[in-house]
Amino acid sequence: MIKESFYQKYGFGNPPQSYWIASTHSTNYPVLDRDIKVDVAIVGGGLVGITAAYLLKQENLKVAVIESDKIAEGTTGHTTAKLTSQHNLIYDKLINHLGKEKAEIYAGANEFAIDFVENLINEKQIDCDFSRQPAIVYTQSDQYIQKIQKEVEAASSLGIDVKYLDSLPLPFEVKAAEQFENQAQFHPRKFLLPLAEEVHGNGSYIFEQTRAVDFHEDKPITVISENGYKVTADHVIIASHFPAYGSGGYYFARMYPDRSYALGIKTKEEFPGGMYITAEDPGRSLRFTPDNNDQNNQLVIVAGEHHKTGQGPNTNQHYQNLINFAKETYTVTDILYRWSTQDYTTLDDVPYVGRITSKSPNIYVATGFRKWGMTNSIVSAILLKDLIIKGESPWEPVYNPSRFETDPMIKNFVSSNMEVAKHLIGDKLKPVPSDFDIEPGEAKVIKYQGEKMGVYKDEGGEIHAVNITCTHMGCDLIWNAAELSWDCPCHGSRFTYRGDIIEGPALKSLQTRDPLRFNP
Repeated sequence: MIKESFYQKYGFGNPPQSYWIASTHSTNYPVLDRDIKVDVAIVGGGLVGITAAYLLKQENLKVAVIESDKIAEGTTGHTTAKLTSQHNLIYDKLINHLGKEKAEIYAGANEFAIDFVENLINEKQIDCDFSRQPAIVYTQSDQYIQKIQKEVEAASSLGIDVKYLDSLPLPFEVKAAEQFENQAQFHPRKFLLPLAEEVHGNGSYIFEQTRAVDFHEDKPITVISENGYKVTADHVIIASHFPAYGSGGYYFARMYPDRSYALGIKTKEEFPGGMYITAEDPGRSLRFTPDNNDQNNQLVIVAGEHHKTGQGPNTNQHYQNLINFAKETYTVTDILYRWSTQDYTTLDDVPYVGRITSKSPNIYVATGFRKWGMTNSIVSAILLKDLIIKGESPWEPVYNPSRFETDPMIKNFVSSNMEVAKHLIGDKLKPVPSDFDIEPGEAKVIKYQGEKMGVYKDEGGEIHAVNITCTHMGCDLIWNAAELSWDCPCHGSRFTYRGDIIEGPALKSLQTRDPLRFNP
């Protein structure tokens, strides 16, 4: 008898896989194996890092991109890839909290990013499934009707082409919707990989499997990799999702991590076009993309189910909720892909992009995209290029990481950090069993000889044991059953069941323990 695999147990045939990664070739850039000197070092090889590297090389600067894994396989490879200035219901809030002038800058910057991408695609003749589509926020709840009406008024006052709707070409009724015209969608890796090819060479570099673990703020600045090699540069951009180096900016206290989930499905019905998202939770997002493996059919991307990292029920339940929604909405003929992603939200919902602190004028950061990272990443790359080349950017006042707006920042700062304190202290006090009898594919937190550990048994029956104290700031990690990872509920660090870092802010792997002592 063939034993049921872990994924079959939860109704899935295979491990999670992103369509964007599965439909493109893998990259094979070298590992940093020597000390080098460049004009600009960029930590992080996603949409911000590669685009900024491309733009800076166009300005005749030597650049080096340092990526801990493979380029464009992190957040960029796990997005829904909506290229839009519509970031759910944000503009009414921005006008109230930042003022109309700054809200207008934010809207204009993100609208500019769409045109910039389209122009670059045309110039470079990049085949990346780019198409102009309307972006729609809709609600099925009476309590959001007025909010959508106010959002339409706010967006219109900022010069955005927007209209109010009370029906949509979707197979269910809605109470209200707002539609931004002339937005776009694309395949992010198909867009990014050709740009990366232009970055690497002629004194500029892309290094993969190279984790930056230390930074020295001398002149020039030194970035030190995990294997001890150094990159020295006059300027450093930290584009590693969460800043690998904070320079006293306390970013861990000014953002919180949030995960969400996506499916790539085939449907009997033809998708009507457009990009859709709910105003209310638990969140449902819909769009389509041409399917590389089946040119005659579309792939419909169903996403949503967001929650704070390391919190909530068994993470497989979020995939199941999306499957239920998809089957209630369409005649689903196949579920080909599923993946999840993580992003950070700032205290006022606007990303931190610019000089990392006022005391570190040559170190820059781009983070906190709140799942709206496609246009904001392009905005970030352009903004950072302008700061390095010109010393200023017209978008800097809105995105400046050192900004402080009393409302809503103080309230959100207190709320977010109280949540962190609850996990940092409360999770340490929770009783933990000493029993480690677990089935293949399962994990358990146990206490063994006074030490709290995470024990996972793989499908082959092999035990993997790690100390579940996060190496960032000491929070206890939580098991993520959908991704087979240990996740931090405080600041979002994630580790494999072997203890290796998946994503920061942690810079050190988990301590492993001899698995033999856990075998009965």
